[in-house]
Amino acid sequence: MTGLVPESIIVWGAGAIGGTIGAHLLRAGHAVTFVDVVDEHVAAINADGLTIDGPVAAFTVPARAVTPAQMTGQHRLILLAVKAHHTEAATRALLPYLAEDGAVVSCQNGLNELIIAEVVGRARTIGAFVNFGADYIAPGRITYGGRGAVVVGELDGATTPRITALHQLMLQFDADAVLSDNIFGYLWGKGGYGAILKSSALTNDSIADYIADPARAKMLRALVREVLTIARAEGVSPLGFNGFDPAAFLKGDEAAIQASMAIMETYNRGSAKSHSGIWRDLAVRQRPTDAGAQLAPMQAAARRHGLPTPLVDKLVALIASVERGERKIGEGLAEELGELA
Repeated sequence: MTGLVPESIIVWGAGAIGGTIGAHLLRAGHAVTFVDVVDEHVAAINADGLTIDGPVAAFTVPARAVTPAQMTGQHRLILLAVKAHHTEAATRALLPYLAEDGAVVSCQNGLNELIIAEVVGRARTIGAFVNFGADYIAPGRITYGGRGAVVVGELDGATTPRITALHQLMLQFDADAVLSDNIFGYLWGKGGYGAILKSSALTNDSIADYIADPARAKMLRALVREVLTIARAEGVSPLGFNGFDPAAFLKGDEAAIQASMAIMETYNRGSAKSHSGIWRDLAVRQRPTDAGAQLAPMQAAARRHGLPTPLVDKLVALIASVERGERKIGEGLAEELGELA
């Protein structure tokens, strides 16, 4: 495959991540088709366009959206932006519409590239890392709450014409988008930082307040180190972003950890997205989260290396108990997790 950006871009999953990126690419003049399973969202986009609001950008773009059942044709670029636990089903659904020389780009949270590659083939899979803050608010409306790191990279770290073309495309969404030869470094780094966000969903605190709470400090250090230790066992060097410093947590450098936490607190206070997507799924949308799906590949890697993951395992179990209605956010859930630190 040479250049990747075709005459039409498919965004499969028009929620917070996909909707935000796709709307910006539309505004930049690209032909974008959204694919989403929510009929009301598809209808609203077709009727009134897709609206992005919030402190970063506020605009509405006319857009075309379809459900998976309405898809046709063969496409060279599909940005996959569904929740982690929907990755396999969505990838199998899009497979008939992926051109032989096309690629699926995982614009998601988690190590979903591994699942995508099993379905479409590693050669047709591209890695991406996103850390901007956005929320699906209502059909046809998404809030872009705060800018954050945007990174793309080939799974093997190669610099290819298609990844260079994709990087140029993503620069039209975020002028600071990065082309990396270590995309898994970013994805595992997000795994460590994401563990903080997931554990914050055990409370009703904002992300910033949760990070700043000294009562959480010991637990958060242990939780992050647990995830990053798995990455190191996998031969991955986790990379930092937006204030998160993986090396500090791995080394146990308290001064550097405190500095990292302070920057992360400030970063999150500057975002209109006050709570994590996991919290929003539990508290607002009252639906299952993808916390378990995001952490499952990390747990599996830990098992391969004989590494214990008591905090990660407990975090997954606590979130699942809230999903099942057995526990409620608050109720000492974070304190229960902290007892294992």
